[in-house]
Amino acid sequence: MHNPALQACGIDAQYVRVQVPVGSVKEAFGLFVKQGFIGVNITIPHKFEALDAVDVVDQLAQQLGAVNTLAIRDGKMFGYNTDGPGFLRSVKEAFGAEIKDLRVLIIGAGGGAGRAVAVQSVLAGCRDLVLANRTASKLGPLVKELREATPWQARLQTCSLESHDLAEHLANVDLIVNATSVGMKAEDAPLLPAGSLESRHLVYDMVYRTTGPTDIIQQANFAGAKHADGMCLLLHQGAISFEHWFDQPAPLEAMRAGLLTAGDSRAA
Repeated sequence: MHNPALQACGIDAQYVRVQVPVGSVKEAFGLFVKQGFIGVNITIPHKFEALDAVDVVDQLAQQLGAVNTLAIRDGKMFGYNTDGPGFLRSVKEAFGAEIKDLRVLIIGAGGGAGRAVAVQSVLAGCRDLVLANRTASKLGPLVKELREATPWQARLQTCSLESHDLAEHLANVDLIVNATSVGMKAEDAPLLPAGSLESRHLVYDMVYRTTGPTDIIQQANFAGAKHADGMCLLLHQGAISFEHWFDQPAPLEAMRAGLLTAGDSRAA
């Protein structure tokens, strides 16, 4: 999506992939600066290491606990996190809704992506949040952190991934977010109890694949519920990165077309 964006804006640059060994992020960043790079996207497993490798960490990236975007300006490295803001933009696009107006259930809140979505949600004003994890008792530190991060008292609840526990909470939420990796493989077991989704639900699966819809998206289709997958998040994360690098609005439709074309190629 970034090369079509660069072309659309007439920017003489190219987006390339660079593989970096774990433990070498700081060294790689130094080489990027020397070679005149403008910016970098950082993927798993380097997001946490990148937090300590930059010169200046954006406040939101500090709160989210990870850096996934590097902007290089006058030889200085600035670290940002586009996961949270990208999530907010994609929810707005997909559902026409603001997080602050929704009751949200995050499945897999104990992981990196789930934690970022949880922190961003309370920072954006969500007052009713359910955090689901395989072991609910492990969510205590995150609940404490979320309470300390907000000036108001959000209603925070935790639950396990057991069917009866999820079913109970599904009756009282609007937006369901899958922040786990479940669904990346066709043989993955269903996350939600069969028949637990209703047409009023909004379903956001952070997983995306080109081999067909995930189980949770299929369940949403069957229930007549609105849904979106991780492609929407990827698009908006990329757009925010572009804005950090070039200080101008991202050409969203050119980027969307690039993603769709790449998806068609992979599917073929």
